[in-house]
Amino acid sequence: MKIAILKYNAGNIMSVQFALKRLGYNSEVTDNESIIRNSDRVIFPGVGEAATTMDYLRQRGLDKLLKELNQPVLGICLGLQLMCSHSEEGNTNCIGIFDVPVLKFLPSLNVPHMGWNTLENMKGILFEKLTPLPYVYFVHSYYAALSENTAASCKYINEFSASLQKDNFFATQFHPEKSGDTGHLILQNFIEKS
Repeated sequence: MKIAILKYNAGNIMSVQFALKRLGYNSEVTDNESIIRNSDRVIFPGVGEAATTMDYLRQRGLDKLLKELNQPVLGICLGLQLMCSHSEEGNTNCIGIFDVPVLKFLPSLNVPHMGWNTLENMKGILFEKLTPLPYVYFVHSYYAALSENTAASCKYINEFSASLQKDNFFATQFHPEKSGDTGHLILQNFIEKS
């Protein structure tokens, strides 16, 4: 199993690689088009800022490459947001895999949304064998709106897409690599069942 982790100017890549290692899978952090295209699974993780990251991806053609991939792709946190159509963060046009806007939380509670929260309305292979209302770990100030591609939702200030899925593209706003046994199972489902 060849797993590519997209290399770009974002944090949190090593924690994803360590989580995969705990599952027994090696991965390669790369921005090489050939390696990415020939991988069995591609993971697009990230902690960062939308506009700066999209500029980096466009300069290297990685935005177009991601959209063209046919193998299963998993976006995590900023990865989910950049797979959407547009982000209010920096008024940024994103990759557009999901036709969903990314909006800023209104500060009626603490922002960013940081910590453990439950998943609701789960559907699809990422969530197979999970117990109802599992807890996962979030860190974000922006969120994807609910849509026909919502694969799980969460409530914080308002209800939002905690996960999106369309064709071979999967995404989580939460960090499975930091979500204990639940996140372990979600990553395993992505690698083994998608």
